[in-house]
Amino acid sequence: MDKATGGLLDPETVVTAEEARVLEALKASRDGLTSTEAEQRLRRYGPNVLPRPRPPSPAKLFFAQVTHSLALVLWVSAIVALGAGLPQIALAILVIILVNGVFSFWQEYRSSQVVEALERRMPVVARVRRDGVEQRISATHVVPGDILILQRGDRAAADVRLLWGSDLQADYSILTGESEPVRRLPGQAKSVPLTEAPNCLLAGTTVLEGSAEGVVVATGAATAFGRVAALSQRLYIEPSPLQRELAATSRAVVLVAVVFGAIFFAIGAGTAGLDLRDSFVFALGILVAFIPEGLLPTVTLALALGVQRMARAHAVVRRLSSVETLGCTTVICTDKTGTITENEMTVRRLWVEDVRYAVTGRGHNVRGRLRPQRGDAGAMHTLQWLLRCAVLCNNGVPLHRHRHRLVGDPLDEALLVLAAKGGMDPEKERRLWPRQREFPFDPGRRRMSTLHLSPGDGQLVLFCKGAPAETLHCCRYELRDGQALPLGEDRRLTWLQRIESMTAEGLRVLALAYRVGNEHDLHNDRQLVERDLVLLGIVGLDNPLRREVPQAVERCRRAGIRVVMLTGDHSHTALTVARRAGIADSEARVVTGIELDALDDESLRRMLAQEQPAVFARVTPEHKLRLVRAYQALGEVVAVTGDGVNDAPALRAADIGIAMGRRGTDVAREAADMVLLDDNFGTIVRAVEEGRAIYDNIRKFLIYVLTSNVAEALPFVLFVLIGIPLPLTVLQVLLVDLGTDMFPAIALGVDPPAPGIMERRPRPPTERMVTPRLLWRALGALGTSAAGLSLLGYWLVQADLSGNLWGPFIDSGPLYQQATTVTLAGIVACQVANAFACRSDRESAFRVGLLSNRALLAAIGVEVAILALVIGMPPLRGLFELQPIEPRYWPLVAGLSPTFLVIDELRKLLSRLVWGK
Repeated sequence: MDKATGGLLDPETVVTAEEARVLEALKASRDGLTSTEAEQRLRRYGPNVLPRPRPPSPAKLFFAQVTHSLALVLWVSAIVALGAGLPQIALAILVIILVNGVFSFWQEYRSSQVVEALERRMPVVARVRRDGVEQRISATHVVPGDILILQRGDRAAADVRLLWGSDLQADYSILTGESEPVRRLPGQAKSVPLTEAPNCLLAGTTVLEGSAEGVVVATGAATAFGRVAALSQRLYIEPSPLQRELAATSRAVVLVAVVFGAIFFAIGAGTAGLDLRDSFVFALGILVAFIPEGLLPTVTLALALGVQRMARAHAVVRRLSSVETLGCTTVICTDKTGTITENEMTVRRLWVEDVRYAVTGRGHNVRGRLRPQRGDAGAMHTLQWLLRCAVLCNNGVPLHRHRHRLVGDPLDEALLVLAAKGGMDPEKERRLWPRQREFPFDPGRRRMSTLHLSPGDGQLVLFCKGAPAETLHCCRYELRDGQALPLGEDRRLTWLQRIESMTAEGLRVLALAYRVGNEHDLHNDRQLVERDLVLLGIVGLDNPLRREVPQAVERCRRAGIRVVMLTGDHSHTALTVARRAGIADSEARVVTGIELDALDDESLRRMLAQEQPAVFARVTPEHKLRLVRAYQALGEVVAVTGDGVNDAPALRAADIGIAMGRRGTDVAREAADMVLLDDNFGTIVRAVEEGRAIYDNIRKFLIYVLTSNVAEALPFVLFVLIGIPLPLTVLQVLLVDLGTDMFPAIALGVDPPAPGIMERRPRPPTERMVTPRLLWRALGALGTSAAGLSLLGYWLVQADLSGNLWGPFIDSGPLYQQATTVTLAGIVACQVANAFACRSDRESAFRVGLLSNRALLAAIGVEVAILALVIGMPPLRGLFELQPIEPRYWPLVAGLSPTFLVIDELRKLLSRLVWGK
């Protein structure tokens, strides 16, 4: 026995061993384990729970927030400042490190608390037989060797080998993605995959019909469900483009700050003749001025707020960094059913004999009717048998007719609604024709059949429905004029043409047939039963396109994003839907799964690059994973949708995995980066827009703080080069960086998407966040304007107070502090205007809207209040060496904001005139 796997038998052994051998190997009996043995096994194998990712250690997470490259430079600066006899500066820097660390830690810690979705699939209570008595226990206490008792509606708590069963049907969609129920029964084992073993029931699956007993052969991680979860967790998750870019930006900023600090320390100690202490203060001022201390917490908060906005738009993001990754998505690989189309089906056309009917009404509305479009209404006898087949060969559950609602598979629902429109009562028909046996839907044969007892003569009648080609292959006759007439080749060709016509309309086609059976059918296998069928007709089901999809696809096209449809449907149906959605044009062709199998990886990449196909039909989850990797090999940033367990590898491998919230399995949701609560393609496009906006907002933040960094650094440069009294102290620099600048910077992180943001092509993943253009705008245009205006205020005050236009200026005492206070207030005033200016590169701040970001208005109010509070309160004023601004200088400070904005508006006007919009 292996505690690591939580089971006693290898799965392959389970499906090939006889019942007695299984019980003997498990040291179990039909009476179940004793309570003592069960306790021992629980200690030996551990609880019956799925493996969950180890949560991040809070201590480790906090340590990472105070030891990144930006923080390390500040740590060194604080230590050196303390050694140089500057405890106030050292303390201020330590406060910055801790405040940023706590803020970033809290955001990261909250984002890492993801509930383990797979565990919710496990039942809370299980029924077992122990000590010869049936009892209820916690599902976590189920152990190998337990006799598990299952009834209709129960969910299997572990993998079991069936010992007894009665008409057992189970929902295996959580493992296979197939919505059709599967039949399970005890008996001879077969060498087949575990998910197909007819004598096994697997953990996480639900009993739809019947009851059973089985011996538990695997629990926890050793179950088929647990192995799927473990495989998806082993895939390495690449850092997102934003994570990589932030790391590179941080390293670049640190390098620039350290280099400039060292250069100006050397200048101060050498050329300028300053003592070492003053030179260090100067270099430290340069260092602190250049480092954007609020970068990481502001980015984290911007992402977190973006996640909240997306949640309101029905998109739940599981990783913060995934929000930005959406912004540089270049290819979206989407499912058809439920994402491009509605998650409901409606019968639109049907053929019986030579009569074509149109069906009115949509969805669950049973008040529609059947109207002959071609031929006459003389085929009513055949039509009634077709409707009967639609009701009986069906696992849908009709509710009370007046509620006009059904529960179950959308296809089964659509057929029950069709019968109601034709005047048939599904519940009454099922009572009259009791089901004797079912041959569940088989993905290989693509058919389902049920055997019923006729109410008139007690004969057995087989009803069958399935894919048209596969079902037609089993038909030898067709029902015409109340008689089963031979189905000749000419008639087969006629039916194939009708099928082709329906699929060309984008309809999903089913063929329905029947056969009068005999008592041998109760025991024969399906191959002998599903033969010599009588064709009743075909039905075409419409899966309506979501209304918003064409507009969303067009927005993707304008944004430079390619939309690719991946579906298991017929190629004609897929192409028609894709054309309606705007995904494919009239010249597009469909690539099928068979064609993909014929291509090696290199040929596949070449085909994707040259032909750029938009529709892939008859594809499997394995094809989906292969396509994701091929697109990534071409340098694309891929978002992919999925809902089944088998989609989990593709969701993990994609740059952005998107799971369906309504019809998706928990395995798919756990593997994904984002979950669509409404299963709507339009929500993906809105999320892409949000991702682009967040990236833009982070760049706005960088422009905003770099602008003030120039205004903070230039006074220290002038202090060394021309010897004027220092216009700004190191503590005042820190006050701007962590005090007044922080709130507008955060507010820029929630700026709404700019007009035309979805008209731009995706940002290349290799593009740097800090580009030469960004640096020119922040440091050259905005930065020099802010520095020049604030220093102008300093010069005017010094000239007024000293009585000397060009110096010497006052370098100590209250009058000197008055000048530095005006410099500080001037930088804040310029930053107020800068908050509006940096919202757009070329558009006028007035056109963007001065009032369109209310959070920014509030933040500016807080910024001004902080400045007033620091200047007005004597303890804070003394700490930062400030003085109340004399009334005669108020107009000077107030005029700096509009002057700054006018300068930037002139620059933007020139930019639009020269380079256009």
